[in-house]
Amino acid sequence: MTRRGHLLVTDSAPLMVKNEDGPLQTALRVVSFLAMLYLFFSSISLMSAAFKMGGSDLANQLLTMASDPVAGLLIGFLATSLIQSSSTTTTIVVTFVASGALTIPLAVPIIMGANIGTTTTNTIVAMGHVTRPAEFERAFAASTVHDFFNLLAAFTILPLEMLFHPVERSAVFLQGVFAGAGGMKVADPLKAVTGPFIDAVTGLVPGMIPLLLLALVLLFVALRGMMKIMQGAVLKRMEGLFDRVLFRNDAASFSLGVVTTATVQSSSATTSLIVPLAGTGVLSLRQVFPYTLGANVGTTITAILASMALASPAAVTVGLAHLCFNLLAIVIYYPLKALPLWLATNWGRLAARSKASTAGVLSVYAALHIIPLLYIIWSSKR
Repeated sequence: MTRRGHLLVTDSAPLMVKNEDGPLQTALRVVSFLAMLYLFFSSISLMSAAFKMGGSDLANQLLTMASDPVAGLLIGFLATSLIQSSSTTTTIVVTFVASGALTIPLAVPIIMGANIGTTTTNTIVAMGHVTRPAEFERAFAASTVHDFFNLLAAFTILPLEMLFHPVERSAVFLQGVFAGAGGMKVADPLKAVTGPFIDAVTGLVPGMIPLLLLALVLLFVALRGMMKIMQGAVLKRMEGLFDRVLFRNDAASFSLGVVTTATVQSSSATTSLIVPLAGTGVLSLRQVFPYTLGANVGTTITAILASMALASPAAVTVGLAHLCFNLLAIVIYYPLKALPLWLATNWGRLAARSKASTAGVLSVYAALHIIPLLYIIWSSKR
């Protein structure tokens, strides 16, 4: 034992060796993670292709059945649940309005419902953590905070829209500002990267059900692969990157959600990617929440550009109504964010309590799809 300055050094003390990956191991981890990320996005795209294969015609039929604002809201929810793309639903609605098949007062509730329906993919991704209760609780809360925000926004703004039309009036004003603007086509990088793989698989796998099952298998393989790679040192490095840079505050999280979703043109993909990060504890629910709000805003760009290409004032109004609705929802519920956060936290806790609780929560989701369909059928026959 020797004394050096004020430090007492024990010769027999064990040496702490820091076990870090070498350059080759780190490179392999990065390549493996990128491969799993590609598989993840491909599985989401495959799932969307499967839903569209079986649900596009039904979705189009549903959109023509809108008889009142409540039915319109439910139709938007179900149609988007079927095809898993709010951008696609709102683009179809924009086309219907441009052709005169749908009026603006009925189109606005449909796009409100589309916001709710697009979150189904998040729930499916969260189920990948179901065998690990602590992870599942965090992942399920992260997936449903988007649900609760969209539900609260729709249930609050729809009555206001029916009485005072704030969304429609704001959209009409903006339409006047953008009058004469031509349409633009924005490249879809996600489709460009995963497109060849998706085309090859859909050409080999016949039918909606086999394709959906394959997509689910690939999704869970990708999730398990990403979770395994992100363990240990890699996870620690990612936490630092997210906490200090990407999600350092609500403004940064919101901006990231807007930019990534506007670029990828799929809120289902960008919000689903955040669920496993929340499940592993890399992100907190409070960091996820503003990101999902940004994703809601970013996903409106597709329909806005499509509406401008149609050169129809009514179509442009509907495209902008989607943006106005999401901005109004943020103005109302961001200051009240404790409510959707509390609901999501407790819903996740309930879902992870036991297998029976998980089954009960999933049965609620099933009922939320059946009851609206019954109402739509009833209202269309009145």
